[in-house]
Amino acid sequence: MVTVLAGRLNVKTRAFLVEEVPTPRPGPGEVLVKVEAAGVCLSDVHLIDGTLTPLYLPGDTVTLGHEVAGVVAEPGAGVTRWRPGQRVLLQAGEERDGVVWTRGVDYDGGWAEYAVAAEPTLVEIPDELPFEQAAIIPDAVSTPWAAITATARAEPARPAGVWGAGGLGVHGVQLLRLVGAAPIIAVDPLPEARERALAFGADTAFSSDDPELPARVRGETGGAGLAAAFDFAGVPAVREQAVRCLGPGGRLVLVGLTDKSLTISDGTAFSYFQQQVLGHYGSSDEHVVQLVELVRRGRLDFSRSVSGVLPLTEAQEAVDRLLRKEGNPVRLILRP
Repeated sequence: MVTVLAGRLNVKTRAFLVEEVPTPRPGPGEVLVKVEAAGVCLSDVHLIDGTLTPLYLPGDTVTLGHEVAGVVAEPGAGVTRWRPGQRVLLQAGEERDGVVWTRGVDYDGGWAEYAVAAEPTLVEIPDELPFEQAAIIPDAVSTPWAAITATARAEPARPAGVWGAGGLGVHGVQLLRLVGAAPIIAVDPLPEARERALAFGADTAFSSDDPELPARVRGETGGAGLAAAFDFAGVPAVREQAVRCLGPGGRLVLVGLTDKSLTISDGTAFSYFQQQVLGHYGSSDEHVVQLVELVRRGRLDFSRSVSGVLPLTEAQEAVDRLLRKEGNPVRLILRP
């Protein structure tokens, strides 16, 4: 096996191509993984369209894909924990010299037949967890989980709102229900997305186009407003709307990414009610491990999260589908 297929992006020209590359080899402390499934994230799309640019990538070209699951193919020198045949997922990044490098952004990811990973970034997965579902746990699930449990510190029986019921948002709804937040209010302009949010566990769902939304939210919460609001959309207007729905001491957590400014129209009320705006990015290794254990114990099921599976050779089609929101997908999966 001299060469393998990989989805490669030139970050200078933004040219993306699935092409033959030399088969990667694991170095000391690394593991070669045969990829069985890789998620297609909006971040991948933004890398291709130029909205995002790698911070640490040493060259001009990278194999995309930070949501990856597969089977150990070959342990490198000095690796003792992992053996061929073990089912694993890969953490979405690793720390190097005090900074976090993101897989598929700053170094080669999993849109490929094989991927190399540092030994500590592998997480064993149970036999009953399909690779397609395991692959999306890092990021699509772990990012909202970290936002809910670590940044917002969401509490049982406290009102929570989710703006944007896409790939991150619907998992946010599912996970808020797991921690006992109530009521859970989903907000999205698309009727299909609102219906999906209800299916994933939201108590009610409203359109962000509704001019009476803050009043409706207060009605659903007995006048209290939201203890926690999550922007998974990365839209400035969403953030301003969510602030108006917060209750005293309420927290707005910014998960969706945007380079646009945030405006708080009534700063006096915001200060008087001691509200907060908190930035959030990604997750820690522990969050992925927690989620795998919750799946192992039967607390979580991600079978509804896989909206379609395409061969690696159709990676560009998967990107186009996500851009068009064709079928309103939660996550599309590439299978080498």
